[in-house]
Amino acid sequence: MKKVIIASLTAMFVLTGCNTFKGFGQDVSSAGDAVSDGAQSAQNKIQ
Repeated sequence: MKKVIIASLTAMFVLTGCNTFKGFGQDVSSAGDAVSDGAQSAQNKIQ
């Protein structure tokens, strides 16, 4: 019974961690898109 509980808790923490990293990746991607858009706007104004 202890093994089942430990396995369940481990799976819960692993899956929660994956969702956290997925959200972090999306945040970083959004920030990168904003920087790219800003750079493109600046380049368009120079030309």
